[in-house]
Amino acid sequence: MKSALIKNHPTKPELWQDLPLGDELKSLIEKEIAEICSKFFGYHLVRLGDLSSQIECSTCPITHQVNITSNMQTYTHLIGTPTDLPLSENSVDAFLLAHELDFAKDPHQILREVDRTIMPNGYLVITGFNPFSLCGLFKYLPMNKGNILHDARFFSCARVKDWLQLLGFEIVDVKHLLFNELFLKRKLMGDSKWNSWCHQYLSLLTSMYIIVARKRVIPLSMIKPKWKANPKFSTLGASVRSGAMQVEAPWKPVNK
Repeated sequence: MKSALIKNHPTKPELWQDLPLGDELKSLIEKEIAEICSKFFGYHLVRLGDLSSQIECSTCPITHQVNITSNMQTYTHLIGTPTDLPLSENSVDAFLLAHELDFAKDPHQILREVDRTIMPNGYLVITGFNPFSLCGLFKYLPMNKGNILHDARFFSCARVKDWLQLLGFEIVDVKHLLFNELFLKRKLMGDSKWNSWCHQYLSLLTSMYIIVARKRVIPLSMIKPKWKANPKFSTLGASVRSGAMQVEAPWKPVNK
């Protein structure tokens, strides 16, 4: 298994149009996370990265939705890097990372920053490309060399879930989407019989996945012992009279 940390930054898409069938992928993700976002609650939702910032979360009840990117774009609210977020600890109620880990130099540091800034019981949604798919196979074939997907990291769903669990996140749901190699830019046929059969029997081979996780924090509480001390004392004939301690002799004097 290759290390998650690499020396050089991979080429990162700034718009969904930079990806093959990008508009279709964006619409598919928005459709799938609509129900997920409706369960969010709190005050602050952060869409981290260029692609995440363009995702519409219209069903989310959180009204304050902040976009954080490293580029000056019209959809940017805060300028910052995902490995060093300009946010205080325990200040964000929900995070959305749309393929942010796929084009990251250090995905571990990104998740550590998310863990630092997310509230207890906060939600985290991550989308990624599946290496065990036709898309993951075409990544290593010498075709369409200008395709930006050749630079994607393609971390497996199981690997990302393992990272999250080590940070104390509970995996709430996992969705597997799309059977398409993407490199050939064939139209997405989500309602076809072939696609339905693949979803039923080959769900682990889909081109994309969505992980929904929640930060769990176990509160610390003092555990009181069930037993009670029951000391036994021997007075040895001692008694208290008129506020003073007097010692009674265990024998009686003999009158001569």
